[in-house]
Amino acid sequence: MYKLTLIIRYLLKRRITHFAVLTVALCVFIVVVVMTVMSGLVGQFKQKNHEFVGDCVIGTKSLVGFPYYEELMQALEAMACVEAVSPVVKNYALLRPQYDRDRYVELLGVDPVRHSRVTNFAQTLYYRANEPAKAFVPVYEPNALGCVLGIDLALWRNARSQYIFDASPQRTAFSLTCFPLNARGAPAMAGTTIVSSQQFYYSDNSRSGIARVDGSMVYIPLEQAQSLCMAGERRRISAVYIRFRAGTELRDGCEQVRRVWNQFKQTRTDAPDGRLLDTVTVESWKEYRRAFIAPMEKEETLMSVMFGFVGITTVFIVFVVFYMIVSHKTKDVGVLKSVGASSASVMALFSGFAFVVGLLGSIAGIVTGWLFLAYINRIEDWLYNRFGFQLWDRTIYAIGEIPHEVEFHVLAVIAFCAIVACLIGALVPAWGAARLRPVETLHGSRS
Repeated sequence: MYKLTLIIRYLLKRRITHFAVLTVALCVFIVVVVMTVMSGLVGQFKQKNHEFVGDCVIGTKSLVGFPYYEELMQALEAMACVEAVSPVVKNYALLRPQYDRDRYVELLGVDPVRHSRVTNFAQTLYYRANEPAKAFVPVYEPNALGCVLGIDLALWRNARSQYIFDASPQRTAFSLTCFPLNARGAPAMAGTTIVSSQQFYYSDNSRSGIARVDGSMVYIPLEQAQSLCMAGERRRISAVYIRFRAGTELRDGCEQVRRVWNQFKQTRTDAPDGRLLDTVTVESWKEYRRAFIAPMEKEETLMSVMFGFVGITTVFIVFVVFYMIVSHKTKDVGVLKSVGASSASVMALFSGFAFVVGLLGSIAGIVTGWLFLAYINRIEDWLYNRFGFQLWDRTIYAIGEIPHEVEFHVLAVIAFCAIVACLIGALVPAWGAARLRPVETLHGSRS
């Protein structure tokens, strides 16, 4: 009982203790806010990349592509773990609008219906949302060949990450120019012209939420992409996107697909153009998109390391505070020991004090952090309206609302780490107090 009484007394009467609680609360507040925002951004980015390619990808980085994909898809669709597959052609092209400058873009040839079963392509469309079969059909020219533009190619994004949409797509024609390659990787039209061009009409836009994709991607029908980019006797593609059935573990599903691919590859080793299959790999969506995901994960790791240093700073601050408290409370220690308190009891007293400081600081930091996150978007709107300030320039970054969803297990870990930091910081001063002799402390206090 006396321990609790002394702890309450120290908390109420020692102003330096208030400084310790405030320091812990400030550190917890910073960690809660920044980790929530950063983790939310990384999580959203991963989710958008996952939705963009499906669960697993069988593909090649070669612009030549690989043949025999029809038989491969039949084998994949027969698997119990596979829900849907989509053939894809990836390449680069020159986009030449009627009344604007030329732009180099990425080209993605897809079957919109099949592709929407694997990815979220149908949900990214604006005019033909959830109607993928009509994605490449311009409403103003139903018989014309349409293309879907990444939204940042078609529209301008304002500082609030909002777009101004017309009632229907503007009547706009584009010329797409590619360098078609034959199965050997040589220009397919050497001797005449090395490029192939075709006209498309703007039919819709796609908002995937990935800035690089929305600012450079043009979607066209699979057959047109094959004729523009991959000439030859046998039709070829760049990749097959795969979606697994619910309940299938990503690693297990990819391993099953890898086995089916290896068996398929062996049966086509001696087939014409079978050598192109040697460049094909089987990867999960995380591996396939690692070049884009890895930098974000590194930033998150670096942020965690920086917060580790913040925790170390908290330990030293608590150490200094408790050292000063112990140095001014030697008389209390002497009295306790003179009436029979053991060294372990003295250590327990100051350790309990450190625990209470960490607990109060954690609660204060978590509550204020939670409230700040609940209003963080309103605060940013106010700052923008008043001072023109934004954390991220929405005309550059494809970010809507700032992530503010708090995860309870993250709060529990942060609070636990804060309390442990306080206990570590108080360890040396508490051990020093426990080693004091009653005679020395009481004699020192009388003198």
